Amino acid sequence: MDLLDFEAQGLYFEEPDVAGVKELIAEAAENYASGDAELPLLQAYFKAPESLNVLVALNRFYYYQHRLEDALAATGKALAVIRPLVDFPEDWRDLSHTHLMATPAVLLTQVRLYLFTLKAIGFLNMRLENLDVSQDIFEKLVELDGKDRIGAQGLLELVVKRKSDNALSGA
Repeated sequence: MDLLDFEAQGLYFEEPDVAGVKELIAEAAENYASGDAELPLLQAYFKAPESLNVLVALNRFYYYQHRLEDALAATGKALAVIRPLVDFPEDWRDLSHTHLMATPAVLLTQVRLYLFTLKAIGFLNMRLENLDVSQDIFEKLVELDGKDRIGAQGLLELVVKRKSDNALSGA
């Protein structure tokens, strides 16, 4: 399966949200510079905890605030929301080519979103120095994506190098 050979359908940001959520996300964007963005994002989350629009906004907010553990929590929640849409196993470690091939073509956009979300979890774990988890995620993505459309190969190499450097320095 070529992860670039598809027609974008069902993009998460095109999905309707609960009344008021879009406005809360917009308010958060307007209040980012003043430092008052978190409250409207959390209000949006409480209104629509399964909204990928809200979860992505939370991830971005926390990431740019260097609150990586909070960003990881939001991204993990997003993965949990996407997973049943594509009928993937509960544990990403159990994901195989068979799952990808069995997914209907109309869900390829969601498959890509799942894989990119998993990549984001790997990246956040790398930033948090959870290198073993990060390496496992990137290895899984490389295994599933032979053409490296998701771009995990370079991150895998970076994690392996960092682990090697840490071992050499005794860290």
